[in-house]
Amino acid sequence: MTKFHFLNVCEGDCSIIEHASSRITVVDVCNASAEADATSSRTAKTSQSTASALGNFNQKKYPENPINYMLDRGIDSIHRFILTHPDMDHMDGIRALFAVFAPTNFWDSDNNCEKEFEEGGRYKEEDWKFYKKLRDEGSGSDPKRLCLFSGGKGHYYNDPKKEGSGHDGLHILAPTKRLLADANASGEHNDASYVLLYRSKGGRILLAGDSHDSSWEHVLKKHADDIKDVDILIAPHHGRDSERDYAFLDVVNPTITFFGNARSEHLAYDAWNSRDLPFITNNQAGSMIVDTSTKPMSLYVTNRVFAERFYSETFFSDEFGGYYIGDIAR
Repeated sequence: MTKFHFLNVCEGDCSIIEHASSRITVVDVCNASAEADATSSRTAKTSQSTASALGNFNQKKYPENPINYMLDRGIDSIHRFILTHPDMDHMDGIRALFAVFAPTNFWDSDNNCEKEFEEGGRYKEEDWKFYKKLRDEGSGSDPKRLCLFSGGKGHYYNDPKKEGSGHDGLHILAPTKRLLADANASGEHNDASYVLLYRSKGGRILLAGDSHDSSWEHVLKKHADDIKDVDILIAPHHGRDSERDYAFLDVVNPTITFFGNARSEHLAYDAWNSRDLPFITNNQAGSMIVDTSTKPMSLYVTNRVFAERFYSETFFSDEFGGYYIGDIAR
């Protein structure tokens, strides 16, 4: 059974893929700490959900610790960690995550980003220093660091030709070497963000990172057939209105979009509503878990109150650690 998890992690990103190969992929991390209370996240989420307010499900107040979340589900190692781009809300707790799970592979962009930290800020400078050490050590580091580009091929992520136990259905749509060079020259590293397509038995999930307009110009030109009418879109920039062109939605046309956490006044509701495209936010659903082994794929959420209002016949699944709210079908 394969599963995709989109975690409720403050105003950041963290996705976990449990592949048919038994390998684990983690894409970005936020709110990770090895020192947090190790209470079962399933139990905690269920009880906290009952206090959700009318109209605002308030799940942003109850973020997951990705380390506890994975340990609670029997995940004790990571085959690949993918950092879509070097923003702190995508690497918050990376040092602790690597200490606990020791990823075998680390996908990174060959960026030249530098950061300054102020005392008392939201993010830890130690995470940035840890990341920068991995970046600057290059391909000879442990874990193995890979800087991959659009159309890249590899046995364990998308190439079935070589011997072994199969690949994990991960396809790289962006960046390109040109996008990376432009981003390094301008300092606008969002346009060197990874854009990934995950293909499973059940369907396609498009992970957009913080990709901006130049990335989407490339993706629409080179990968339009791959992204057309996807099942799930992980919204770029957590769903925030980032002064961008949303014409890519006309092609992607997702069955459903997952938004991260941001203040509601910053979310790009109009871009989705004007196209009659449904979406669910972490603030509503808590974390979202998808059964990617069935077609159509099935969706579970950790917030019971939201689940009950979304689907009157909801039930809790121990297998998925969430409440069933329906199948992802047009």
